[in-house]
This record gives sequence, structure tokens and C-alpha cells, in this order.
Amino acid sequence: MKKIRMTALVVVCLVAACGRGEAPKPPEEMRTVRVLTVGERDSYRRFAYAGEIRARVETRLAFRVGGKLVDRAVQVGSRVRAGEMIARIDAGDLALGVNAARAQVAGIEAERTFAEADLKRYRELREKNFISQAEFDRRTQLLASTDARLDAARAQLGQSSNQAGYALLRADSDGVITGVEAEVGQVLGAGQTVARLARSGDIEIAFAVPEVQREAVRKAGEFRVSAAALPGQSWRGRLRELSPAADPLTRTYAARVTLVEAAPGLELGMTARVEAGGAEAVRAIELPLAALYTRGAAAQVFIVGEADTVRLQEVRLGAATAGGFLVESGLNKGERVVAAGAQMLRPGQRVRVMDGQAAAPAVDAGKR
Repeated sequence: MKKIRMTALVVVCLVAACGRGEAPKPPEEMRTVRVLTVGERDSYRRFAYAGEIRARVETRLAFRVGGKLVDRAVQVGSRVRAGEMIARIDAGDLALGVNAARAQVAGIEAERTFAEADLKRYRELREKNFISQAEFDRRTQLLASTDARLDAARAQLGQSSNQAGYALLRADSDGVITGVEAEVGQVLGAGQTVARLARSGDIEIAFAVPEVQREAVRKAGEFRVSAAALPGQSWRGRLRELSPAADPLTRTYAARVTLVEAAPGLELGMTARVEAGGAEAVRAIELPLAALYTRGAAAQVFIVGEADTVRLQEVRLGAATAGGFLVESGLNKGERVVAAGAQMLRPGQRVRVMDGQAAAPAVDAGKR
């Protein structure tokens, strides 16, 4: 009997030992996540930019000759007409140049008159064979040379007269003075800017385009322009210019949109908003930055699949937005994307979807 009790005790100890070696595993942690359901549809992608109202043609007005500025008839904001005086420099030295050129012309004209009369006398002597042919040819050549010098002197007189006229700077078209860069009393060099003139006519909106959106703007089918000072109004425009080279400081591309319809009330210098619409329907979804999984080189997001387990999905990123980033491909309609906490998950892990979030639609780029 004692032997049977010892055997039972040994069996109990062995069972207890085996139980300690195979302790039950703790249940897998389920993280609560917020998801967005992909509800993409064909739409027109739109981008918005801040710009400034500018004239299509802006001219820097300058004197063709140097001199001291003695009068300036315009200020910033002055409206001028073609031919109206902008500024005037001291023309004293230019007038002296005109007088000198005129005196030179008069002197050469006198020489030509004498050479012409001399040649006439020598022609009569040659006809009577009193002088040689060589002597007559010299007199003929002297008259031709005098004619050439007279033409040069007259051209110099015309140039001097033009320069004297350049002492008066006039507007070459109607417009508005947008800047003044010289003051009375200042000594100016030829070509130095005195004022900037915005010509009347077409007005444009100048704005900058990020490099990731340059191609989309180039292919845009429509542009809408609005101004902060004129709420509730907008106008159609067309892209006239998109710089082929980026600004070395901002790394953006300069662009200009011309208005194709009348825009009463718009004035130069106003702040404007330019909206560029896609030329064709595109598929694009906007997701928050927290949805991006940054392990590895490829861009990935977590998709919530069957049994609420997550898997990684590689996606193609588009342009950055104020709220996150655009996904151009890699996602299908109806898929649930983890919108926050992606960095804390691993493939195959089970998650708990936050209440009320399972049907939240992803923001379509065309609705921005």
C-alpha cells in the first residue's frame, strides 16, 4: 500500500513539472487604428496658387545718352500716354555737339563748292590739251573725296541732333508708372533705368509653380483667376508662359496666366488666386502623412483585410498637399487604409477598427 502511494506522488510531480514548462502564451495585442475607405472616382485634379496682377508688358524706361537729370514729370502710379514726357536731362553738352557738327558740315560744303568750280576750270583746260589727263583725274578725285566727307559730316550732324532729342525721355505707349529709380540731380549713364512703365492692355497673373506640379500645370485645360479684393468674382485665363528653368533660390518655375475675358476692377499689384484644372480625368487620393509606412525604399501603406489583419501595399506617391500626400496608384476602391499609427504595426497583425471610422471616405484630389 505504501508503494502505491509513492508511485502516485511521483506521477503527480511529473505532471506538475510538465505543466510549468508549457505555460500558456499571452493573447496577441490588438491595436486600435483609424482607417479610411478608398472611395476614389474620376475627377479633375486642381491646384491653387497665390499670384500677383501684372501687366503683360513692363518696360524699363531709360535715356539713350548720359547726363544730369534736371526734371522728372512722373511719380509712382502716374498714368501716362504715348509721347508724354517722363523726364529730362541737361542737354547743354548735346547742343554743343550739334553746333560743332553743323559747323563741320558748313566747312565741308564750302570745300566742295570750291572743288566743283576748280574741276570745271580744269575740264576746259583739258579740252584744250593745256593740262595732262593725270592732273584732271586728280581734280576729279578731290571732288569725289569731298562729297564723301560731306556725307559723313551730314550723318554726324543727324546723329548729334538725335542725341540732343534723347535728352527728353518720353513714354512709348499708354500705361502706368509702377516704379521710379532716379531722382532730380542724379547723374545717369546711358541705359540706366529712370522709371518702370506697365503698358495698358492685357493683364496677367504671375505665380510660381513647384517642380512636382509643373507638368500638371503645363497640361492643365482651364485656369480660373480670382482676387482677394473682389470676392465672389472669377475670370477665365490661359497659360501664356511657363519657365523652362527653375529659380535658383526657390526652386520653383515662374508662370504667367493671361485673362481671356474682361475683368473690371482688377488693378496692377493686386493679390490673385490661380486655380489650375486638369485637362483629363485622373485618379488621385489624399491621405494623411501618418498613413505612410517608411520602412524600406518603397512607399507603402497598411491595408486592413480579412479578419481585420493588416498587410503592406506599395503605392505611387503624387504631389504633397497641405493635409498629407496624394496617392496616384496602388489602391483600389473599397480598400480600407490605416490612416494613423502605421509605424506601430507589422504585417499580419490583427487590429481593432475605431468605431465610426470604417466607412470614412478618402479625400479625392478633385475635391480639394
